[in-house]
Amino acid sequence: MRFSGIVSMAGILMMSLGALAQDGYKLVDMRIGTAHEGQTVPFVAPPFAMTNWTPQTQANETKCVAPYYDKDRTISGIRASHWMSGSCTQDYGSVTLMPVTGRLDDLTAEARGSKFSHADEVMEPAYYSVKLAKYGFTRAEVTGTLRTGILRFTYPAAEQGTVVIEPNVKLHEGYIEVRPDGTIAGYNPVRRIYQGAGQLAGFNGYFVVKFARKAVASGTWCGPKTTSGSAKQEGGCPRMGAYATFAPSKKPLLVKVGTSMTSLVEAEKNLNAEQPGWDFAATRAAAEAAWKAMLDKIVVEGGTEDQRKTFYTALYHATLAPRLVSDVDGTYNGFANEGKLHHIDGNYYDDFSLWDTFRAVHPLMTILDPKREEEMVQSLVLKGEQAGFLPIFPAWNSFTSEMIGDHAVAVMADAVAKGLTHFDVESAYRLARQNAVLTPPYADYKDGKGRRALDSYVKYGYIPLEDPVLDAFHRGEQVSRTLEYAYDDAMVAVMAEHLKKADDAAFFRKRSESWRNVIDPETGFARGRHADGTWSKPFDPAVPYPYITEGIPWQYTFYVPQDVPGLIEAVGGRERFIGKLDGLFHRKLYDQGNEPSHAIAFLYEAAGAPWKTQERIRSVMAEYNSTVDGLPGNDDDGQMSAWYVLSAMGFYPVCPGVPEYWTGSPIFDRVTLHLAGGKEFSVVAKHQSGMNKYIQSSALNGHPLDGFKLQHKDLMQGGELVFEMGPQPAK
Repeated sequence: MRFSGIVSMAGILMMSLGALAQDGYKLVDMRIGTAHEGQTVPFVAPPFAMTNWTPQTQANETKCVAPYYDKDRTISGIRASHWMSGSCTQDYGSVTLMPVTGRLDDLTAEARGSKFSHADEVMEPAYYSVKLAKYGFTRAEVTGTLRTGILRFTYPAAEQGTVVIEPNVKLHEGYIEVRPDGTIAGYNPVRRIYQGAGQLAGFNGYFVVKFARKAVASGTWCGPKTTSGSAKQEGGCPRMGAYATFAPSKKPLLVKVGTSMTSLVEAEKNLNAEQPGWDFAATRAAAEAAWKAMLDKIVVEGGTEDQRKTFYTALYHATLAPRLVSDVDGTYNGFANEGKLHHIDGNYYDDFSLWDTFRAVHPLMTILDPKREEEMVQSLVLKGEQAGFLPIFPAWNSFTSEMIGDHAVAVMADAVAKGLTHFDVESAYRLARQNAVLTPPYADYKDGKGRRALDSYVKYGYIPLEDPVLDAFHRGEQVSRTLEYAYDDAMVAVMAEHLKKADDAAFFRKRSESWRNVIDPETGFARGRHADGTWSKPFDPAVPYPYITEGIPWQYTFYVPQDVPGLIEAVGGRERFIGKLDGLFHRKLYDQGNEPSHAIAFLYEAAGAPWKTQERIRSVMAEYNSTVDGLPGNDDDGQMSAWYVLSAMGFYPVCPGVPEYWTGSPIFDRVTLHLAGGKEFSVVAKHQSGMNKYIQSSALNGHPLDGFKLQHKDLMQGGELVFEMGPQPAK
């Protein structure tokens, strides 16, 4: 009896410990999203690194093809990557290293690739390893710093080992050299996509590779041809690279790589500064510590194992980008092929998937890392100052005009509204205002500068269907553009109000009501409109039309975050508004995989039906899980994941630029946010479970929460938000 009692108590203790806070780093499952839909890859490097390291199962830098997919069974190297996680863009400036043994005939990716098993992989944010069956189960390992990587290759003891290095260049481009001291260095020219597609972006991905042992042979390769002793290869090949061969050894071979976007000199500086020695274990420990510092800013208790894995993997995905692109000494490229090198005290960032990330990634950073968020905002300002216009979707250091809207201003306004002003606010406002009122000369416009179809928007108060919006990657989409420009105008007003520019504030507040011009009062839906004011026919809100971006009118109707009460009135009042929301979900038209949907479920609260928000949010969160298919769509530079992080905690920024969060339905018993200045904010969900998803009452620091909104200032001051949860709606 005593023995069984001990077992029983031990079981209770283990169950209790399971509900307590766990190590977030160990819960990250980097396979989540690596099926085709999620477009994530198992990136190794500290948060927001310049260069991430990933196994390469897909060679080349091809649009919408990630470097790694879980379904693949052949690996052709470890890639130093600049892929925008979860995107449908392209990698750029990358280089791949592959350990091989045996004859050095054809060294192209297709020929050198090796079969591998997922059972032989180890994936962590700070470390990756795999065994390569083709090469006697040679083991390849990698860890990294912000701008460098260190790799460890363990070959069969009796065989020579070779390292193949391939800059993943476009046809006939690039450069690689084998220096007299054994260092291998080179570069991979970067080309634009979207606006300016195919043009050189004005910079290269530079790399410098050093080996811990002296090679016994080296050379270069061009396509399937290998040239022993060759010291240089300059383009002219469909694929090309270099190699270094080492004598048999029982000891692993260490290889370290410095990267830069500015020059080979800076790549070597980065390597010397961040990787002065050959200590693989210390580098791994430092990267792991950096990740733990980020992930431990949020500590969750309770929930299921699957939910905890999903949560911390989402937090990992949400803190990969925007990426650092300045060197250790602050050197960075001027924006948009400006042709100058600049220096910054601090950090400079690029690859802003702003149509996605303004919604949740950047608001999340205002909570977890406000200083870094200010650096990111200042990076946007610097881009605008150097290129003359504020970029809309800056990536690979270029204007892209990818997607719609003008959402750099949303990120800026959100920072200002939350008191984050350690950036050039005056310049930020000047640039944001310019985007809102001025169309650049045609050559600049075609290159991606300025709002698409701004002249029509200003003339009509909406973009009519007669304007095809030709100079854009996404053509047409007039209604969606109108709705998003109206929101952006409200954000310009936020900045004008902060700077006490009353006339501007009034002007942009008024213009932010342009959304009304594309909401058909008869149907209560967003609808295409002609220049003469008539509505497009035929019309079915559940059918996709060219005037809607990646969706249907039913979804985009709800995109008026700056004036939800006004939208409720415009569609016919609360009951009709709730009916439209219900119809969206009941007819399975809601699409979590597309960002304009991300705030929709929270809108029930503004119409007096918060229990419906709680019900829908739980349902949407269930679309996420800890499998390779565990994301409901492309992760889009962390936006899909940031939505989950915030929603799982119980609140979400419905309107970035307004410093508040709307409550949802938390899935953890307790969430503790470790904030700047040593403050803590906790969200406690008493009695929460799969059944108990409805909020019965809520209290902030012991006082009833004012409505359904949590103010940013209250969160950042620290305290406790307590929800009483139950199985029935509290109507």
